[in-house]
Amino acid sequence: MAQAKINAKMNDASKGKFARTISMADRSGQLLESLDQIETRVEALREEAAAMEQERECLIEMIQSIRNSQEMRSICDGEREELSLTASRLLDRTLTVSISVDTIRSDQQEEALRKATAIIDEIAGKVLEDTEGARKRLQALHAACVTDAPPVPLDQKFQSIVISCALEDQKKIKRRLQTLIRNMDNAEKNIQVMDKQKVDHSSLANGK
Repeated sequence: MAQAKINAKMNDASKGKFARTISMADRSGQLLESLDQIETRVEALREEAAAMEQERECLIEMIQSIRNSQEMRSICDGEREELSLTASRLLDRTLTVSISVDTIRSDQQEEALRKATAIIDEIAGKVLEDTEGARKRLQALHAACVTDAPPVPLDQKFQSIVISCALEDQKKIKRRLQTLIRNMDNAEKNIQVMDKQKVDHSSLANGK
């Protein structure tokens, strides 16, 4: 009889312990589920912030493109001044928006980003000295950042550096190169139009 009571108490204790274990497992599962949901929201937040950062860059580029466009040179002084003031106001308002999405990098990724940035900065600094040479080098760097077969030779050394960068940095490097090449193309078009106008005016002045 006494043994039966002891066994019953042991069974009750075992059941209680087992019940507590299940409760702890449930609690752990709930916490894990909450953290998974938070992680999804964190990634969505970073993606939205990165998209806003790109939109800011795009707006700045568009405003500067309009300010330097041939159309601005083709209108009367009064209208040009008014539009320039509007563009400056919009640019100032855009620059008041500050967005920062930091990237977590390893030491190797930090070094790779530093090297890639230095290479691009060096070429960008020589655009005025050798525009065509700088364009070709920028195109070779950009070709190293795309997965499709590029129409121009790619810089394999730069490609190995970019591959060592964090994924977010790889996207930013590619965007920067695209912007630099696009700005050079736009500037060249404006110069060609201005040169054509100069030739046309000279022809008119000579009665041709």
